[in-house]
Amino acid sequence: MVIGSLKARLLVRESRTLKDKRRVVRSILDRLRDGFNVSAAEVDTHDDVKVATLAFATVGFDMAAVQHVLQQISEALRRHPVAEYLGGESRVGSEIV
Repeated sequence: MVIGSLKARLLVRESRTLKDKRRVVRSILDRLRDGFNVSAAEVDTHDDVKVATLAFATVGFDMAAVQHVLQQISEALRRHPVAEYLGGESRVGSEIV
């Protein structure tokens, strides 16, 4: 079994309040959860009105497939019309269960 994770930082420029930011973050998380069948959550910078730190996790049997899913998520974040992708870090490893 292969476990992969991605931690990404986004700049939500048009956000004026935490409510604005939460709306954008919720939309991103829901869309990517449904589109890629991954676990997703906001994991840091909760009180920052402009910056969101999101994490994604996926599990599979093939390392290349897990890496591909994380790369697709990263690309989807880069193309988002409202939030600017500031960077991310992915990790993929195998674990025997």
